[in-house]
Amino acid sequence: MSTPATDHRHVAAGFTAVADGVADWDAPAPVEGWTARDVVVHLVTWLPAFLSAGGVALGTADPRPADPAEAWRDHADAVQALLDAPDADRSFTHPHVGTHPLDQAVAQFYTADVFMHTWDLARASGQDVQLDPDRCAAMLAGMQPIEDLLRGSGQYGPAVPVPDDASVQDRFVGFIGRDPAWAPRA
Repeated sequence: MSTPATDHRHVAAGFTAVADGVADWDAPAPVEGWTARDVVVHLVTWLPAFLSAGGVALGTADPRPADPAEAWRDHADAVQALLDAPDADRSFTHPHVGTHPLDQAVAQFYTADVFMHTWDLARASGQDVQLDPDRCAAMLAGMQPIEDLLRGSGQYGPAVPVPDDASVQDRFVGFIGRDPAWAPRA
């Protein structure tokens, strides 16, 4: 049975493997206006602010790290320590998302984001990544009923149509507003 801590450990390890393979941190990413570096900066900066709004200190990251892979590893280690703590399931209240056990809030709002952005970083760096198909299917099933809410948040672009027989990863990536065929310009 997966816990938020084991889930994060697994998802973060997948992102770390991709980050360790990035040669050009200034390469464009599939997110409009972002580079590979921006994918990492997004992940290492928004969670500390999110947690801080609920009274939990995680530390802040350099918004322009010299070594994004190292910044990511340091951040992932800090998140893992938070999730491995004996009180990781303590109550956490955020002004915009309400009250949740802290570890569940991290899993729902952050670990899911790391999973999605693993594809972005892989594509930005020309790496092929096979996301966990069961997680893709579960996240897609959970997101489809709240599509209007997600799109209205401004965090997701319009869905990109994919063929009916597309893989679950391509359907998931298309749903979150990415073109599954996106590749860096040669």
